[in-house]
Amino acid sequence: MPWGLKRFHETGALHFITWSCCDRQPLLGTPESRDLLLNILEQVRNRYRFGVVGFVVMPEHLHLLMSEPLMGNVSSAICAVKLGFTRRVLSEKPPPLAKPGHKWGTRSIRKGDTFG
Repeated sequence: MPWGLKRFHETGALHFITWSCCDRQPLLGTPESRDLLLNILEQVRNRYRFGVVGFVVMPEHLHLLMSEPLMGNVSSAICAVKLGFTRRVLSEKPPPLAKPGHKWGTRSIRKGDTFG
């Protein structure tokens, strides 16, 4: 967060939230993934008891205008949405363990070895 900005909680004000997918990947680019996110948002909205005034879902990020939750706080509610979505997406399609072309293994290191 930039210097000099202050966050105000428990004021009854609306909160404008924006977040991006990891590495700006278009994880929200399909109707199925958008529907999944909206279903999770609705579940969390009911659990934390906050209102959604508006939202925009784009392929790689989301904007959300929400009221303060009656249960918990804004941070915990948003964390629940993001974590719920991530867990479900990763359970369907596990991420690659390494970048393509990366070779795993062990090797002896000797004085003068270079890495590349």
